[in-house]
Amino acid sequence: MSRVKGGTVTHARHKKVIKAAKGYYGRRKSTFKVARQAVDKANQYATRDRKNRKRNFRALWIQRINAAVRSHDEALTYSRFINGLTLAGIEVDRKVLADLAVNEPDAFGAIVKQAQDALVTTA
Repeated sequence: MSRVKGGTVTHARHKKVIKAAKGYYGRRKSTFKVARQAVDKANQYATRDRKNRKRNFRALWIQRINAAVRSHDEALTYSRFINGLTLAGIEVDRKVLADLAVNEPDAFGAIVKQAQDALVTTA
């Protein structure tokens, strides 16, 4: 009986790593040992940054909402606006609020007015 060599499996694994390293600079794209290190580090960054992307978008939405709220009323801050929305019973997430602030300023203005009214009635 002939012996089985593992060359095909090893070659396939190496090929997979080299393919993942496509576009890298120098030996990082062509040498398996260096490419594996680069791909492993890239996967670590990708895993970490999937969380960071959500964090960054939430911060962006908050900044847009704050700017739009202040353009409608100088005295109203983001924090008081969100409190007013809660008191008014309006459940709209920050992504939609930011989109409204950018694309539909009139509709966003109506929401700001409702939040202000809720703040005034409770105070």
